[in-house]
Amino acid sequence: MSSNETTHQVASHKHSWLDVLTGAQMLFVAFGALVLVPLLTGLNPNVALFTAGFGTLLFQITTRGKVPVFLASSFAFIAPISYGVAQWGIPATLGGLVAAGFVFMFFSFLVKINGANVINAILPPVVTGPIIMVIGLSLAPVAVNMAMGSGLETHLPKYQLIIVSMASLVTTLIVAIWAKGFLKLVPIISGILVGYVLSCFLGLVDFKPVYDAPWFSLPDFTFPEFKWQAILYMIPIVIAPTIEHVGDIMAIGSVTGKDYTKEPGLQKTLLGDGLATSAAGFLGGPPCITYAEVIGAVTLTRNFKTRVMTWAAIWAIVMSFVGKVGAFLASIPSVVMGGIMVLLFGSIASVGVNILIKHKVDLSISRNMCITALVLVFGIGGMVFDFGSYVLQGISLCGIAAILLNLILPQHK
Repeated sequence: MSSNETTHQVASHKHSWLDVLTGAQMLFVAFGALVLVPLLTGLNPNVALFTAGFGTLLFQITTRGKVPVFLASSFAFIAPISYGVAQWGIPATLGGLVAAGFVFMFFSFLVKINGANVINAILPPVVTGPIIMVIGLSLAPVAVNMAMGSGLETHLPKYQLIIVSMASLVTTLIVAIWAKGFLKLVPIISGILVGYVLSCFLGLVDFKPVYDAPWFSLPDFTFPEFKWQAILYMIPIVIAPTIEHVGDIMAIGSVTGKDYTKEPGLQKTLLGDGLATSAAGFLGGPPCITYAEVIGAVTLTRNFKTRVMTWAAIWAIVMSFVGKVGAFLASIPSVVMGGIMVLLFGSIASVGVNILIKHKVDLSISRNMCITALVLVFGIGGMVFDFGSYVLQGISLCGIAAILLNLILPQHK
């Protein structure tokens, strides 16, 4: 064997191990958003880790390993999952999420048949902007109540609970705005860490479940039930994540210098999201789609290797079998999460406003004003259409109303 061949093998081996470590780093970046959704909605965080890893591998197979992204749940699903769990229970909600995955696949089919512009034709900014605003604003009371410690069993005075939640919030703000480099990518984890430490000093954390939890245990998979009410409720929710997905794919393409909407094609990436979301729902996890934190990490590190995301997926699956991980995450007091949710849900609403501004949606035009006004009032005001065996309300009602109004109302009126 020549010295050049030996050097090449050593370098290749070194880079392989570097990919393993970089994959762990990518999972760390994604970790805050990855576990926040199950913690806020009552789903199992260990299952969420498993389904995120498994969903990412499915996405890579579907896109032939050409897009360097890691999949986890969009914050847009927090409100629908929370409502679904309260209304129909976890299994029925999971059935709705399985159906949501098929909606992604349906959009994939439309793109394949008609081209990428079909998404914007069905879901223009005047539809998606107000819906995303409602997703954030409808949860504002939940965030504020959690930040004030409502429902938390403790003898601490209210002002101490608010100090904890505001410490989490302020830390998240500071890291998101002023941090540099890698730290800027983990504002949620930073906020949780500060709030958790402060909670420990105030005696809000019970470590016994963490001590009692086994090191190795199978994730507590939950399998879906299919109730048509939950399915019809969940289907319109896919509107916002679909737009988010298109933006994410274009963003990662601009970073890597490749047009992923053409190769492997937007139809393939949407199909990958759909398969991952349905698979996650079948196993008891939240939906798995592309999201911004990992794209930010790719932008910062300039690491465009898909196999790094493969290792991140493997790390997530391995961690899902560590019982103490889920127990530790469950020990985080709700007041800590409340502080972060104040910013999080406000950010979702801000994204909706930004869509209207970025695409120059003119609200002086009557049709645009009517669509936006009705969606906001229906969503925030709590409008309910009760058909007896089926109730249409919330984001589902807003989504259907916005799409129908956009199709029915004449243009330029």
